Amino acid sequence: MKKIFLDSDIILDALLKRPGHFLPAMNIISLANINFKLVTSSVVFVNVHYFLDKFDRASKFPLLIKLRSVISVIEIGETIIDLALKSRLNDFEDAVQYFAALNANVDAIITRNIKDYKQASIPVLTAEQFLKTL
Repeated sequence: MKKIFLDSDIILDALLKRPGHFLPAMNIISLANINFKLVTSSVVFVNVHYFLDKFDRASKFPLLIKLRSVISVIEIGETIIDLALKSRLNDFEDAVQYFAALNANVDAIITRNIKDYKQASIPVLTAEQFLKTL
């Protein structure tokens, strides 16, 4: 089964029902564990919590618990941070996510921010692009 990394923007699109982005993001999450396995990093989970606290404080923990039931969390340690610090990727957070995904042997990264992953050695797709591959 393919392993797919979800970046925070895709998760937030689904959980915050962002106009224009909600349906593709939600479709990916709803297909999890049927056609592929979803993973994200511990940093993404923290970022998502931070934004949910600002926009949907009352339901943040139920949403995170439901999300956690369909997505695995990969760890970020010293090696990942060191690789990100030494990388040529412009955005440090994206570099951390990229090296965490690479270390977890994912088949693709799904994000709305594909421009920061130009040097990636694994496919980096938008939610819409990924859904077209199914």
